[in-house]
Amino acid sequence: MSAKIQARENIAKTYDGLRADMPNVQFGIRVNSVSSGLLSEDLRILRELQSAPSCLLLPKVDSAEEVREFVETYSLALGRCRWKLKAPVPLVSFIETATGLLNIRESFQAILDSQYIKHEATVFGSDDFVASIGAHRSQNGEELMYARQKLVAHAKAFNIQAIDMVWIDFKNLEGLQENSIQGANLGFTGKQVIHPANIETVQRVFSPTEEKVKWASELLEHFAEHEKSGKGAFVFRGKMIDMPLVKQAENIIASLRSAS
Repeated sequence: MSAKIQARENIAKTYDGLRADMPNVQFGIRVNSVSSGLLSEDLRILRELQSAPSCLLLPKVDSAEEVREFVETYSLALGRCRWKLKAPVPLVSFIETATGLLNIRESFQAILDSQYIKHEATVFGSDDFVASIGAHRSQNGEELMYARQKLVAHAKAFNIQAIDMVWIDFKNLEGLQENSIQGANLGFTGKQVIHPANIETVQRVFSPTEEKVKWASELLEHFAEHEKSGKGAFVFRGKMIDMPLVKQAENIIASLRSAS
């Protein structure tokens, strides 16, 4: 039996039980890419589930055409399920190639147009991307800066989460922290991890500090009071505050709520 067949059987046997045991955890089912030719077989396992999956992960999204093929294959699979789809299933897309980055806007728009899925997040697959452009992976990741910034910009434009690249040297927690801080400063809302020992560092970096939460909460309180006066910018803690800073404060509070 091939590993992929075994993996499908394992998901069919264990998925409903995992969700029942941990109802507050979002368990994603990762299918193969559209270009792999394995998508139809992967989605057949949906008929074995008791209800809709809590999330689907689609790797190597390279074009809007592939997205539309995914949606069509997915909709056909839904028609054979014992359960009825009550709401669009959350989708996490992966951008992993130069082609995928080039076509990212059209791909995201195609996902947005579907009634069967809800685009929740996109992930930057750095290692495959490095291979696709023939670059060499460096410690500081300068060869990936353009791609990371472009992915973040599109994620925010489509109002979805942007998940940063994995840190391969998982035993190097200091390097992980520096890379996580870099990603958070770029606008990423989270980061992939490949080892449990990395979770604490990533969660700490991407969670707002108590000081930031206090600043944001007080700023928004002052803004609400100031807004009643109908005036523009105002002074808070000795600094001039305008709408961009108000938006930053709103983002901090929103990230706190999503993490709770």
